[in-house]
Amino acid sequence: MYNQGAVEGAANKELGSRVFVYEVVGLRQNGETDQTNYPIRKSGSVFIRVPYNRMNQEMRRITRLGGKIVSIQCVSALETLNGKASDNSEEDKQESVVKSETSANSEGNGKATPVSANSEVKGFAKSPAEEQHKKKDKKGNTMTQAKAKKGADVPVNTYRPNDPFVGKCISNEPLVKEGGIGIVQHLKFDLSGSNLKYVEGQSIGIIPPGVDKNGKPEKLRLYSIASTRHGDDVDDTTVSLCVRQLEYKHPETGETVYGVCSTHLCFLEPGAEVKITGPVGKEMLLPDDPDAKVIMMATGTGIAPMRAYLWRMFKDAERAANPEYQFKGFSWLIFGVPTSPNILYKEELEEIQQKYPDNFRLTYAISREQKNAQGGRMYIQDRVAEYADELWQLIKEEKTHTYICGLRGMEGGIDEALTVAAAKEGVVWKDYQKELKKAHRWHVETY
Repeated sequence: MYNQGAVEGAANKELGSRVFVYEVVGLRQNGETDQTNYPIRKSGSVFIRVPYNRMNQEMRRITRLGGKIVSIQCVSALETLNGKASDNSEEDKQESVVKSETSANSEGNGKATPVSANSEVKGFAKSPAEEQHKKKDKKGNTMTQAKAKKGADVPVNTYRPNDPFVGKCISNEPLVKEGGIGIVQHLKFDLSGSNLKYVEGQSIGIIPPGVDKNGKPEKLRLYSIASTRHGDDVDDTTVSLCVRQLEYKHPETGETVYGVCSTHLCFLEPGAEVKITGPVGKEMLLPDDPDAKVIMMATGTGIAPMRAYLWRMFKDAERAANPEYQFKGFSWLIFGVPTSPNILYKEELEEIQQKYPDNFRLTYAISREQKNAQGGRMYIQDRVAEYADELWQLIKEEKTHTYICGLRGMEGGIDEALTVAAAKEGVVWKDYQKELKKAHRWHVETY
């Protein structure tokens, strides 16, 4: 194995040497969990200290092990030599958590986007996408998500891991119906007395109680927020999450392993206290344009941010609370689950579809019950292939934003389907997709 301490020590011989802390998720993923057709949530993050001259090599090693770098934070060699970094390592490292843009997240929903080495050192580092937003603003080019908020700052890191807000669980309701697979819960937390504000598409961190196997306090896990900025009760005092209990077989012992934080949350009693950090994330924000067209593709608990979007667009109480935002555009949700009882928020989704048939389209991909064109299981990428031409026409429209959240495995199939559709018009999908990302119209959180 790579001897991290020896390499780092050599790099610190000169005070000018720089050391970076990588936060990595996904190293515990194994062949069995890779084959599941529902989202799992990884439990915990791994922090790796890397000298500047080995950054690229370490990135390649992490990739080979199936990991994803969530954030990179610089720690000066001087602080390391003086022992300051080690004294505060747990708090400092936890503060480097960023979800980009999901997340991906250790326990949340999203794609772990590596952060550039010159990102902000204090607090949460900025993702390359956010840095690009800033550059475009200065040149007066494409509007950024922040500008889409009409100058209002998107709240980030109101509460940090070393000083979380202690809220309370208001309710914890099951989302999987009888006969479904796994445990998925909808949790609502009381934020009364806090300054925690958030917007749709962001995430919060949860710090479970207890210590890890090394006797250190448990680290936070990130979860996509499933409620609008006003909360499920539309009173600005709550935040909601959609959480699946992680459960898998240990690849060596065969022992059943349960996620620390997901298990804690799934069985949390109303009235129990919970440590909350954040919010974080700017990758998945909705445009303010009420005439926008929104394509949503989600698997399992990747529905969380999509639920927040749909509530903001269509719920009566939400519309009343947002007179400046009255959605008149079109949204299409393609939702992948293993069985019908696993259709999370089914009643809510179908109520919106019935009430707004001209503005909302709902398509399911139920893998163990429906068949694709080849007679195999119907996954979300198969639905995208089925409607690829129609989706391609929508995606080309300037007002269209596409959001993808859930299992990373669906991305390849989605790209393949859209590659075929775009090629019919002589367009190279990969090139076109890059332009969509630059225009901040292609938003992805996969894990």
